[in-house]
Amino acid sequence: MSSGVLLSVEDVVVDLPTPRGNLRAVDHVDLAVGAGRTLGIVGESGCGKTMLSRAILQLLPRKARPSGRVMFDGQDLLRLPAEKLRRLRGRSLAVVFQDPMTSLNPVLTIGTQLIETIREHLELDLAEARQRGVDLLAAVGIPAPEQRLEQYPHQLSGGMRQRVAIAIALSCEPKLLIADEPTTALDVTIQAQILDLLAREQRRRHMAMIIITHDLGVVAGRTDEVAVMYAGRVVERAPTSALFKQMRMPYTEALLAALPKLDAAPHTPLPAISGRPPDPTRPLKGCSFAPRCRYAAGRCNTEKPSLSRAETPGHLYACFHPIETGAGAVA
Repeated sequence: MSSGVLLSVEDVVVDLPTPRGNLRAVDHVDLAVGAGRTLGIVGESGCGKTMLSRAILQLLPRKARPSGRVMFDGQDLLRLPAEKLRRLRGRSLAVVFQDPMTSLNPVLTIGTQLIETIREHLELDLAEARQRGVDLLAAVGIPAPEQRLEQYPHQLSGGMRQRVAIAIALSCEPKLLIADEPTTALDVTIQAQILDLLAREQRRRHMAMIIITHDLGVVAGRTDEVAVMYAGRVVERAPTSALFKQMRMPYTEALLAALPKLDAAPHTPLPAISGRPPDPTRPLKGCSFAPRCRYAAGRCNTEKPSLSRAETPGHLYACFHPIETGAGAVA
């Protein structure tokens, strides 16, 4: 692992047995996140981004078969004993899930859940842990934090519940925070507040962060690097500015085209990606995106493209016909 790299995902594969056969949810993925840096992982539902995050956290389904290496702060998480993993999660490695109603315990007060995490990992007494809990709730923008400690999750709005989940994740000053679709269940104005909160806390704590989303608009301006996933593989990876300046993968272009435009006329239909994602239990011989790609031809249907280097440093893409211009000229 090179200097400055906090997390290194190396050739990670996750296979899941199903009644229809083996399902390869993550297919030979390589990623790295530096200390204090932010990585965005983008892709459609079912592309493997959440399963990749669970492989990093070692929260995979019981029958999952992972392989490869996940090096975090010098330790291989795939080979770490269960007790060491338990102590690492929450303390150095934290997560914010998509729906706080499923990650927060509905029968315990906010205070119980927050203070329990603090006392478990930081070994503070009850009074110190309670005061830290109050300070954390205030830091994530929750009014009357002392009162909120006595409330249950169902008594808070969706945005407030997500702020509580973020407070719990930040409670032990983690080195890496994984935010898995943290704004999907929220309305647009609350989404922006939550994303701004995460960005502010990331900068303030010099914490590494991975933002997992299906929306390229979420990662624009909030990440240092973006990895685009499709059918379990990373198909494009680049510094964020380079990706938006000149994306090379047709799938990335299609994701961006599907975003609503502010200057579009009312009721303008959004361009949809034709076709449907491939069946992960029936992998294709060629490029997984070929059946839906307007540039696909010849070898796209018979060979899987490997990641190639673009002219921009750090920019990789997996495509035989990368986009050069708006017309999608062949390289």
